Amino acid sequence: MSSEESRPLRTLTDPKAMRAIAHPTRIALLEALGRDGALTATEAAAVVGESPTNCAFHLRTLAKYGFVEEAGGGTGRRRPWQLKHVGFRFDEDTVEANALAGFLWETWLARLAKVAGRRAGFSEEWRKATSASEMVLYLTPEEAKAFHEGMADLVLRYHDRMENPALRPPDSLPLEHIQFTYPYDAVR
Repeated sequence: MSSEESRPLRTLTDPKAMRAIAHPTRIALLEALGRDGALTATEAAAVVGESPTNCAFHLRTLAKYGFVEEAGGGTGRRRPWQLKHVGFRFDEDTVEANALAGFLWETWLARLAKVAGRRAGFSEEWRKATSASEMVLYLTPEEAKAFHEGMADLVLRYHDRMENPALRPPDSLPLEHIQFTYPYDAVR
């Protein structure tokens, strides 16, 4: 797939793919490719703090399960990799899906805690542009699904900037959007 083609959002249904993705280095590699575009194992190693050999292994594993692909233009061991999909979603009705969801939630919550501790050091402009919010909505399961899908559609409006750095405004930074929806009574 060329960088000019739009990458779809992948719906995970294969338990083996879910198990494969539930690994800190693999998630870090997917995030690095999403932020920085195509990377070789050596370039990815510098970003994620792992060895090039370890990154090469994990990139091949991600390719085996359809998360990344070779970007082309490489020679020998210098093969750049790129995302095959803009992101993924999955239904949580298997053991593997529940394990993946738990792993991702823990990863994201740890990152949110780190950001909360550093937010005071952001420029005033970025402090005002970043946010956290909480609200309670009364929705049916069907409405909650539609709400989540609508939010994903809104966020995906900007994915062309991920795929094509030339479309990024000069003052833009990569922002992470994390959304959790769950029955409020589950925490009471």
